[in-house]
Amino acid sequence: MPIPPFVAELRAMVGTHELWLPGVTAVIRRDDELLLTRRADNGAWSPVTGIVDPGEEPAVAAAREALEEAGVEVSVDRLVSVGVIPDVVYENGDRAAYLDLTFACTWVTGEARVADDENVDVRWWRLASLPPMSESIERRIGDVLAGETAARYLRPPS
Repeated sequence: MPIPPFVAELRAMVGTHELWLPGVTAVIRRDDELLLTRRADNGAWSPVTGIVDPGEEPAVAAAREALEEAGVEVSVDRLVSVGVIPDVVYENGDRAAYLDLTFACTWVTGEARVADDENVDVRWWRLASLPPMSESIERRIGDVLAGETAARYLRPPS
């Protein structure tokens, strides 16, 4: 999996210690289908995900990742949810936690395909027959499919 240059620079300074990174999830819809990628690192199905580059707007990152990973152009329609993905440990020992911004996106153009080495498969899945996915991914997809207009997030206790 390619590491963004700014993360590689940070890793040179902090080693495998946990990094707090901004990330995006682009849940891409086309009619009654979702575009999912099969990750090269763990074989899991997932919407398009990625790290926001320094100074990059998160919605721009979601559109960029869709093009880089799946070869499709999307309309980034709205911010759906904000959450934390804690304690990710990669095969090389690097640790990270992500502030995830999930966006509802609509396919505009492009033939879905594996467009980088982060994924081994890219395909459209009917909403009624999605493959098994992690609880975190299912929650993000559920947030998009709920169709709410306000972004979801955990509220502090009263």
